[in-house]
Amino acid sequence: MTSENASQTGKPASHAAADEYDSMLAEVDATIESLRDDIENGRIRDVDREKVRIQQYRALAYLIRTKQKVLQDKTLQELAEEIEELKEQRDTARVRR
Repeated sequence: MTSENASQTGKPASHAAADEYDSMLAEVDATIESLRDDIENGRIRDVDREKVRIQQYRALAYLIRTKQKVLQDKTLQELAEEIEELKEQRDTARVRR
């Protein structure tokens, strides 16, 4: 998210980015839950439908990997923000001396 987009939402860029990650995670979680429900409760009685179930498992695995990647990205973003804050505090402390 650019600082321009963040200013349009009225939130600092870091909070807006966190909101975007949270939104992505919520969508992935909802899709995973829906797919799990389809896999566990769907009626598959023949070979062709079993192929569909296999595809659903593959999609579920892909979504879980996507969620892990989003969580990693969110964590890295938060760590980068924390590092920047610490650098600013360090620089402010140096100026005061």
